[in-house]
Amino acid sequence: MNPSTAQARVIVDELVRNTVSHVVLCPGSRNAPLSIALYDAAAAGRLQLHVRIDERGAAFLALGIAARTGRPVAVLCTSGTAAANFHPAVLEADRAGVPLIVLTADRPPEMRAAGASQVIDQHQLYGNAVRYFDELAVAERRAGQNSYWRGQICRAWNAAYGEWRCGPVHLNIPFREPLVPDINDGDKAGEWFESLEGRPDGARWTELPDFGALPSFVVPSARHGLVIACDTGVQAASEWAELHGWPVVSETGGIGMAGATAISSGAWLLGVEEFISRHKPEQVLCIGRPTVFRQVQRVLSDPGVEVLLVRPDSDWPAPAHNVRQVGQWFDEPTKPADPEWLASWQRADKAASSAVTEALASEPWPSGLRLATELVDAVPEGSLLVVGSSNPTRDVALAGRLRPDVLVHRNRGVAGIDGMVSTAIGAATVHRGHSYALLGDLTFLHDASGLLTGPAEQRPDLTIVVLNDDGGGIFSLLEQGAPEHEASFERVFGTPHGADLGALCAGYRVPHVVAETLTEFRAALKPAPGLRVVEVRVDRTRHRELHARLRTAVSSAVGAV
Repeated sequence: MNPSTAQARVIVDELVRNTVSHVVLCPGSRNAPLSIALYDAAAAGRLQLHVRIDERGAAFLALGIAARTGRPVAVLCTSGTAAANFHPAVLEADRAGVPLIVLTADRPPEMRAAGASQVIDQHQLYGNAVRYFDELAVAERRAGQNSYWRGQICRAWNAAYGEWRCGPVHLNIPFREPLVPDINDGDKAGEWFESLEGRPDGARWTELPDFGALPSFVVPSARHGLVIACDTGVQAASEWAELHGWPVVSETGGIGMAGATAISSGAWLLGVEEFISRHKPEQVLCIGRPTVFRQVQRVLSDPGVEVLLVRPDSDWPAPAHNVRQVGQWFDEPTKPADPEWLASWQRADKAASSAVTEALASEPWPSGLRLATELVDAVPEGSLLVVGSSNPTRDVALAGRLRPDVLVHRNRGVAGIDGMVSTAIGAATVHRGHSYALLGDLTFLHDASGLLTGPAEQRPDLTIVVLNDDGGGIFSLLEQGAPEHEASFERVFGTPHGADLGALCAGYRVPHVVAETLTEFRAALKPAPGLRVVEVRVDRTRHRELHARLRTAVSSAVGAV
């Protein structure tokens, strides 16, 4: 057995022993030893292998799987620009706290010095975005290799999943030729001069402690408090808020929230200055990292508001650098909540929700907010909803529908549009039940190659809804969309593309339908097996006016309470 084959087989075996059950592989020559070892392990039923030809999409596929399972997922590529294409997903995994084990194959040092093909500097390629980096020594036929290889896999797994906060790790692995098993390599372990076996009974090489056994707590102490839940802990935050009488709002709208204190129109209410001036909380218990709404940032930045942040590590968001406490979970409050405070929020919530529902009922189909409302209402119980950045994540939150029976995922670590098709497919692959994704057209086009799934690969039951407003509709809601910037808007912000999404889907052999009417849209959302795309074409020139009209309606309704 040659050294590269021995090393690859040991690495894969130890990954499995460290509970890695999903691996995403991109084809290449230099990573051939690991590719063959992974194929053998998948054929033996030891892990599930996913093969993709686009490294950027592959890394986001792995991220989607890891985010849904909460377990480390490995992703592997060859050397050169292939490794560089993992970088966007590594950045997202870093900021979102998703455990990824990134394995990049490399040329051995002598080939790098000779300027060989497909060589870049892969040493600490992802900088400080990874929890741990190591370059394994080139495999050699000498004693102690088995324990060294296994020990380094345990170190990587521990850094990705164990101590402190989950996140990505990077192992750079140089391989010398031969890169494939020897022709007569029938006995996988017997031809190496020392044992390549792991610990007995499938145990990992190095047992690791449970670092999360003793979490730190924040302790609320206000009668007039507010809970703001982001991606993490929405359900737990809802339960805590109901138990202790605090109103709770979420950056994902009503998805995942339950209980009598859930304020489904929170994103609207926080934007009504008159309401917030009368309902400024003494303390805000913020769970996770808020990234979407400026009105949330304004509340957290108010010098008169104490911020208690639930965050699993030392990298905490602090818009005004005024965070009072940081902890890994929340404890019992030291004071009882004011029941009239909660009742006032509930009255305002009812008025705001009614105003939004009434205004949208008279809004012609389609619009982004109307589409999001219909989608959130229509998805079956137990569904997964993956929401893209830009307008979709705002539309879903502003739709204001309470759906505690629906799971939601967003890539809000760095809040980019990269890899969202692949992320959705990855998350749906491990979700039990039907899955949906709501993406903008630019987000969809940016990762259209994520639709490319080989005939041997698993296709989840996923309906991707594309809100196609032919360009960057989000900018029409920002300063760039103001009338005084009209001359430059279309060229440098609106960026119309005129792409035929149906033809693109046909090229990938993915079913596609354009839902022109509300009846067609509702019919297209009925659960069906496999991967499919539902396109809804929207006029983005109406975005700004609609949002302004809804803000006025909410402000008027809340002011009358």
